[in-house]
Amino acid sequence: MQSIKIFCTLTIVFLMGCPGAPDLTEHPDVTYTPAPVSTFWKSATVYFLLTDRFNNGNPNNDLQFERKPDGAVLRNFEGGDIAGITRKIEDGYFDSLGVDVIWFTPVFEQIRSHTDEGTGKTYAYHGYWTRDWTALDPNFGTEEDLRRLVNTAHAHGIRILLDAVINHTGPVTPVDTKWPDDWVRTDSTCRYQDYASTVECMLVDNLPDIRTESTVPVNIPDFLQQKWTSENRLEEEISELDAFFNDTNYPHYPFYYIVKWLADWVKKLGIDGFRVDTAKHTEAYVWSVLKKECEKALNTWREEHTSASIHNDPFYMVGEVYNYGLSGGKEFDYGDQKVDFFSHGFESLINFEFKYDAKSTYDSLFTKYSTLLNAPSFQNFSVLNYLASHDDGAPFDKERNKSYEAATKLLLSPGAVQIYYGDETARPLEIEGANGDANLRSMMNWDQLSDNEEIKSLHQYWQKLGQFRRKHPAVGAGLHEVLSLSPYTFSRKLSDGDNDRVIIGLDHPSGEKIVTVEGVFPDGTQIKDAYSGQTANVEDGKIQINSTHSIVLLERM
Repeated sequence: MQSIKIFCTLTIVFLMGCPGAPDLTEHPDVTYTPAPVSTFWKSATVYFLLTDRFNNGNPNNDLQFERKPDGAVLRNFEGGDIAGITRKIEDGYFDSLGVDVIWFTPVFEQIRSHTDEGTGKTYAYHGYWTRDWTALDPNFGTEEDLRRLVNTAHAHGIRILLDAVINHTGPVTPVDTKWPDDWVRTDSTCRYQDYASTVECMLVDNLPDIRTESTVPVNIPDFLQQKWTSENRLEEEISELDAFFNDTNYPHYPFYYIVKWLADWVKKLGIDGFRVDTAKHTEAYVWSVLKKECEKALNTWREEHTSASIHNDPFYMVGEVYNYGLSGGKEFDYGDQKVDFFSHGFESLINFEFKYDAKSTYDSLFTKYSTLLNAPSFQNFSVLNYLASHDDGAPFDKERNKSYEAATKLLLSPGAVQIYYGDETARPLEIEGANGDANLRSMMNWDQLSDNEEIKSLHQYWQKLGQFRRKHPAVGAGLHEVLSLSPYTFSRKLSDGDNDRVIIGLDHPSGEKIVTVEGVFPDGTQIKDAYSGQTANVEDGKIQINSTHSIVLLERM
């Protein structure tokens, strides 16, 4: 084969057919020692958006690779791109919402054609059908677009999470050939009965599963060699791979290549972290390796950009371990075995039970999360709470009838939180003619935000709570203490030596409000209600606020 000749000549990979290739039969032992997660990440407000559905910053890149707008409803590329996100950062949209982290769906090069998942002709608008991890998809933008986004976000004090996929490639189409058999499996679909039937299998039919367990050396697929040759970068890519494998002494098994390709984006751009897709569908050691290499990559970037780094936190990873819930502790139960992903590179996991807990009272919700997250086993970790997402067909408020309650429960809850794009504008989650998860993925409703007074008022509510949360890490990372059950009033205090503390009151009557603040703010302290803007002095352990609002957000002046 031509590919073997190329790689033997350049000594890029250890191939079974190359003279002198070592007999590697297992993965090297990559240990990961968790470091305590920072207060920032414990209290972060993450804004999650679909790159293609948020904002169109460059109409000239809407349809690339001869893609057509002939897919099923909301299953085409709709025009959103990296430039559109950057424009909203520049406009201050995220600042006004109190967002300090942006996570967007993958922007790596996708399959060029389409497939049918049983819900209609579908293009890779969502970004989870990767074709080439070393390039960006021109529908989303260029490397320079992504660099500008990261730099702009950092200038606003906002960190960036890229969405990382190692578990699978994109589907096979007449245009997009299958990766070689030593890279992927296509002969078994997950049954989710135990560990093996969840990990060593395809998530769905025609979604080739990377052989992350493989101990057989592989070489670069022919189609990638040909692509890189046509782009005049084959020699460069091979040289970089050669250096990576020589420096790390990793075997040339499939997932190590993808780790290298993902870490390269961190080293190039100073990415702050990854949201890891389908984490429970690979062996946990995969993520230990990714974490190690991304920490090295971020440190390399920092050494070369000493004045550009906005924080000193290690590279951050939050995992999607589908159906993981905080109540179950740190381990995820596959049925026949349990795995602690927090010991394999993750500071945080997405918390799939929050949307159910949010159906309870404020007191039950807040007390539960403060208790669990401040328990000894979780003091060095966190979770990411959400109420709506891109693939959760049963969100907290599917009809968008409880958007104020959703804001209150999400943004005032202990733990890090994820706003799904349009939560703050009641973007519809049910779309006529759409099937399946396409319902959750409509274009951001900017027109309604401009023209609809009810949407404007809702948005302002999310803004006030979000800004208060961002200003006070005690909201997400502090200890919760109930001060009054009726009207419901509580304090949050950081316990790590930081003196940040707040008092929040909900369901207060309109007009004069007398709030007990004893034990939190001493007499003589000047207090501001961040919601109404009013100020007051603490006297005899109390303050008096007169406003028409039912909520108070109390902070020291």
